Amino acid sequence: MTYPQNFETKIGFDNIRKLLKEKCLSTLGKSMVDDMTVSSKHATIGEWLEQTHEFRRIQEESDDFPLQYFFDVRDAIRRIRLENTHLEEDEIFDLRRSLQTINDIVRYLQRGIDTDDSVSTPTPLYPALYRLTDNVATYPQLVQAIDQILDKFGHIKDNASAELLAIRKELARAESSVSKTLYGILRAAQSEGLVDKDVTPTLRDGRLVIPVAPGLKRRIGGIVHDESATGKTVFIEPAEVVEANNRIRELESQERQEIIRILTAFTNKVRPHSADILNSYTFLATIDFIRAKAELAKMTKAIEPQLSEHPHIDWIQARHPLLELSLAKQEKKIVPLDIILNSEKHILIISGPNAGGKSVCLKTVGLLQYMLQCGLSIPVGDRSTAGIFDNIMIDIGDEQSLENDLSTYSSHLLNMKNMMRQADGRTLILIDEFGTGTEPQIGGAIAEAVLEQLQKKGAWGVITTHYQNLKHFADSHEGVANGAMLYDRHEMKALFQLAIGRPGSSFAIEIARKTGLPEEVIRQASDIVGSDYIQSDKYLQDIVRDKRYWEAKRQTVHQREKELERQIEKYESDIAELDKKRKEILAKAKAQAEELLKESNRRIENAIREIREQQAEKEETRKIREDLNEFKAQVADMDTKDMDEKIARKMEQIKQRKERHQKYKDQKEEKARKAAESLKQAALREDKKSGKAQLEVGDTVRIKGLKTTGKIESVDTKMATVIFGDMRTKMRTDRLEYVEQQEKPADLATSLKAYSVSKATRETIDSHKSNFKQDLDVRGMRGDEALTAVQYFVDDAILVGMARVRILHGKGNGILRQLIRQYLSTVPNVTHYADEHVQFGGAGITVVDF
Repeated sequence: MTYPQNFETKIGFDNIRKLLKEKCLSTLGKSMVDDMTVSSKHATIGEWLEQTHEFRRIQEESDDFPLQYFFDVRDAIRRIRLENTHLEEDEIFDLRRSLQTINDIVRYLQRGIDTDDSVSTPTPLYPALYRLTDNVATYPQLVQAIDQILDKFGHIKDNASAELLAIRKELARAESSVSKTLYGILRAAQSEGLVDKDVTPTLRDGRLVIPVAPGLKRRIGGIVHDESATGKTVFIEPAEVVEANNRIRELESQERQEIIRILTAFTNKVRPHSADILNSYTFLATIDFIRAKAELAKMTKAIEPQLSEHPHIDWIQARHPLLELSLAKQEKKIVPLDIILNSEKHILIISGPNAGGKSVCLKTVGLLQYMLQCGLSIPVGDRSTAGIFDNIMIDIGDEQSLENDLSTYSSHLLNMKNMMRQADGRTLILIDEFGTGTEPQIGGAIAEAVLEQLQKKGAWGVITTHYQNLKHFADSHEGVANGAMLYDRHEMKALFQLAIGRPGSSFAIEIARKTGLPEEVIRQASDIVGSDYIQSDKYLQDIVRDKRYWEAKRQTVHQREKELERQIEKYESDIAELDKKRKEILAKAKAQAEELLKESNRRIENAIREIREQQAEKEETRKIREDLNEFKAQVADMDTKDMDEKIARKMEQIKQRKERHQKYKDQKEEKARKAAESLKQAALREDKKSGKAQLEVGDTVRIKGLKTTGKIESVDTKMATVIFGDMRTKMRTDRLEYVEQQEKPADLATSLKAYSVSKATRETIDSHKSNFKQDLDVRGMRGDEALTAVQYFVDDAILVGMARVRILHGKGNGILRQLIRQYLSTVPNVTHYADEHVQFGGAGITVVDF
């Protein structure tokens, strides 16, 4: 339950409903918004959030979800449940389009099946939305039946029945006959001067009549049906067409009766399915509602947080959606809040200065929790989690009631009584300015006693206050935490940041001094309350400030320690790797040395054997052996330091070689990237030339068939503003073609020969020539419309090579004539313009020479 009755208004949820309605496509979704209620069932809320999440996926992943026609024809369907009633043409047309939309949505959700060979039962791509399609009936046969009787504009077809076709044919013949007769009478009357030359037949009460002056009405035999409001015109139905008009009225009546018969016959087909059709429209309304929730989530940058069944609040970067939208209009940013309520600290007491954000914090908690339990996404960080409460109760604002004889404080006490009665371990209580409204000492005492009762019952809550005893309450009771809305005492401005774990100061003296209250008043107030109280408040804030400073320092040191540990670990790993490689290289070098020694021994032994065989002196043999032993000692005592230096130099050479290789590789990749970018730009230019890519601001273009180039100044959908030399003109983009910037304008001789260069250009020119008329009539147009028409006309005339054209603008006040000639004076190709000859129109026509 929620308390009080106007809970939604107090937290601003009525504005959320309004935003949701604006996102709906039809009254179908709006009715769902009106019926939206809060829930405390985990499965239900989870299903709502999953539906919104899946629809947001559909919006991001594809753009072919059927959203064309959302028409609400439920009232019409309910009406035809009575016999002898029928649907009208427009209702059947809306029924046809909305039934088709239902068919398409059901087919879309049911076709999105993930066919995994390892799973025996296929899994839908959008399970929550797929479940909505259960028991939703679709009626393709009704859609086909409607297509047989209605055309694409929603009107009854001539061949909806054979009888209707015959009636309409006869009606067309009758109307044609009456029209011919009436025009014959009218021409005769005009020749006799009874009727003005520009008069045409008109309709009165469904009958064709001739307007004539009252004094001449007896000259035309017939029936007077009506007269104008001024009485200067009467409308006469000539006697010759009275019978024919009567026949037309009879045929129209027969046509209407046949249409009603067709509509009734179709309605009889619909009537047995009315209950199922209404259920299908409930499905359509649900889809509209879910789409509106997804659009609202996109607008407020909201997500569907991880949902838990047990009560708790763990919101990171929580934002009040209405406040954020309001600040965005003022180009300001909201300050997010980190709010945590868990089983260890389930009541949060927030203190701080006035206008510091305490009430906003409380309303944020109430609004977001209520939105969540209504199945709406909430604007929090993606690592946030949320729980569910059975009761949400709020006491905020002035509830003074003259009708019930309640003062402000009495209304607060009544709210406290109701809250304590309902409070339990699944109740969220939100109280703003707890204990205010009466004498501070007793008000604070009662507030503390009420708070203790709520704490004993295990209730969850967010409470704002200025009372010191409530701040101390949190330090001495389990499950209660202090929170402070931070305030910059040096800048004297609120920071709108919530810090949980410490109380806040009201900064009453500082704020009073900032507002300009006389210093004498401030000093006297300080004397009354006592310097110890003020100094303790300041000391508390200094401690809080220092604590925040040292916490930030500790965090910085901790981060740097982690960074140093990572660097040390990296260096140790590199040293171990180098040492390993060094040992491997030394082992390899020693193995090579041993192999060399063995080879030397073999050669020396061979030499000794040869000496013996040749009867060499013993002294010579001894000397050879001494040399051999000396060589062995040198190999055994090889200086490992020199070896290490050699190895180090070798490794440095390897390192430099790797760096050069990497540099070469980077240069090669950069060249490849530039080449790819160049190819991409070339492809884009080719696409612009061929019309596949849209022209952009700054592109060099020319009018198709001409050589004069210009630059695009702005592009608006299919229109572009182009600067040709000193002239700025606006034309359709499909009349322009892209050219390379380095292309230089052709000289006059080349421009004159340009028409024979391109076959497509020649075909375009020939087409324009065959359809081009040398006269343009802009009479009756507004100035901007006429100017646009003249611009197109002049461009076409230049394109097809016309030497002279005429523009009919009329005389009037000369405004059109002046605008058109101002424009003509800016066109380089125009050599002369002047009034037409008096015999052919004079000042009402401008002749233009190119």
